[in-house]
Amino acid sequence: MTMSRIILVTGGLGFIGKHFIRDRLAAGDEIINVDMESYAADRRIGAEFARNDRYRYIRSDISALDYLPECDVLVNFAAESHVDNAITSNEKFCRTNILGVQRLLELCRRKQRHEQPRFVQISTDEVYGDVVEGAVDEASPLKPSNPYSATKAAADMLVTSWARTYGVDYSIIRPTNNYGVHQYPEKLIPKSCFRIARGRKALLHGDGTYKRCWLHVEDTVAAIGTVLDRGDRNEIYNVSGDCELRNIDVVTKIATILGVPTDEAIMYIEDRSGQDVRYAVDDSKTRALGWRPVRDFDVELERIVRSVEPKRFI
Repeated sequence: MTMSRIILVTGGLGFIGKHFIRDRLAAGDEIINVDMESYAADRRIGAEFARNDRYRYIRSDISALDYLPECDVLVNFAAESHVDNAITSNEKFCRTNILGVQRLLELCRRKQRHEQPRFVQISTDEVYGDVVEGAVDEASPLKPSNPYSATKAAADMLVTSWARTYGVDYSIIRPTNNYGVHQYPEKLIPKSCFRIARGRKALLHGDGTYKRCWLHVEDTVAAIGTVLDRGDRNEIYNVSGDCELRNIDVVTKIATILGVPTDEAIMYIEDRSGQDVRYAVDDSKTRALGWRPVRDFDVELERIVRSVEPKRFI
C-alpha cells in the first residue's frame, strides 16, 4: 500500500502547477499550495481545489515566505516565465526566480534533518540555450540566452549548491515547451488561438522558423510523478516531447483548424532579442524510469483550439 504524501506546491495556480495539483489530489496526496496570485493565476481552478479537504492554500510570494509547513516534498513551480516580459522588465524575474528559490531552500535547510522535504525544482530546457543540432543531456553546460533562462539557470545552481553545502536533497526537472488547455494567453499556442479566432493575425517573431519541442502538460505532470516515485535523489532529469516543430508550423496548424488561410492568419514582427533558434534535450535518463510522452500533438492542438476561453483569465 502506497502512503499518501504531504506535497507543498509553490505556484500551484499556474499552468503546470494546477495540472500537477489536480493529478496529486486524484492520487490521494495532501496538497499545500503557496501562490501569490499573479496576473497569470487561474483563480477558477483554485476554487475547485478548495472543495477538496486534502487541499490547503496559502497566499504568499515565495520570496517573502517566512514559514515552511510540514511536508514530505516541496515542488517549486513558482516562477516568472514569459521571455518577452523578462526582456522588458527583468527585476521581478530575479526576485522570484532567484531570491524566491533561495528563500525556499533556506526554509528547508533550517528544518531538522529528519524534517527536511525533498526539494523539486521545476526548471526548463531553455537553461541550455541554443541547440542547433542534436540534443543536450543533463551534464551539458548551461548557456542561457535571456534574463528568464538566466534566472532559471541561477536557481538550478542554487539548488545543487545547497545540496552540496547543506545536504538538502533535491531533484531538478527540465521540461521542454509545455502546451495544453487553459494556458495563460501570452504563450504561442493560446495567444495565437485567441487572436486568429477573433479575426486578428497571430504574431510571429522573425521569420517564424525557430524550432521547439512540444510537450503536453499532462505528460509533464506524469514525468514529475515518475521522478518523485522512481527517480534518484540529487539528480537532474530532462523531459522532452516527441514533437519538434517550427513556430510557423504550429500557427499554420491552428489557422487550418479554424479555417483561416495562412496569409490572413500570420503577421511577422521584429525578432526577439536573444532569440534561441532551437531547443532539444536528451531525456533518455527519464525514460529509463519508465516514463514516455503519450499525447498526440495534433489531437491535443485541435482540443485546445476548440476550447478557447478568452475571458478565463480576465
